[in-house]
Amino acid sequence: MNVKDLKQLLTELRDGDVAIDAAIERLRHLPFEDLGFANVDHHRELRQGCPEVIFGEGKSVGQIERIMTALFAKGNNILVTRIDDEKARTLREHFPTASHHQDARCLTVEANPVEIHGKGTILVISAGTSDIPVAAEAMLTAQLMGNKVEHLYDVGVAGIHRLLARRELLSTATVLIVVAGMEGALPSVVGGLVDRPVIAVPTSVGYGASFGGIAALLGMLNSCAAGVTVVNIDNGFGAGYAASLMNR
Repeated sequence: MNVKDLKQLLTELRDGDVAIDAAIERLRHLPFEDLGFANVDHHRELRQGCPEVIFGEGKSVGQIERIMTALFAKGNNILVTRIDDEKARTLREHFPTASHHQDARCLTVEANPVEIHGKGTILVISAGTSDIPVAAEAMLTAQLMGNKVEHLYDVGVAGIHRLLARRELLSTATVLIVVAGMEGALPSVVGGLVDRPVIAVPTSVGYGASFGGIAALLGMLNSCAAGVTVVNIDNGFGAGYAASLMNR
């Protein structure tokens, strides 16, 4: 339940259009619903402005399906992250309106049209093509939270002219998400070119000494460019969520 739905329910109760018992029934599962293996947080959109998001990795199809059913019953838009093709195919049998975003490794169900309420544009930049799955997760998250989002892919420091050719787009963004593996240098470059918040996302892309993204993470944490903040390795969702809060 979101603020709009709660206001409508209270208005209907005040005006006598809904009975007290019916209102209680609609509120029964606030703030959470116990499924035995999960406590679905129906109160989250009221507190934070976005419904609970399902982390699909490590959960069975049955568990994901039951959580999705509980969220959908309350009229929530649904985002499932870190989901493979097999799970997505099975879940779409239960939710025919679901969309599988293979590039982002996500599944979405829109119970309601997404309304754009961000104050500006979020720009998602990837250093390489191999970083796109993480960048796409960030992009999809921000879009589902009601933001206008644009992207620049494969503009890493090995060919910095590709980035500099899009300087105008960099300067018009309200928040920038920069996704990079290897040595993780791109967020520092972008941070030195703009006067907007930069969210750096290290990825696990790279050869042995990248240590699964730790090299990129440490490079970003030690950035000399002011205004660069860093999320966890491969955490496109966290970057998209944080950028959305900044863009309100």
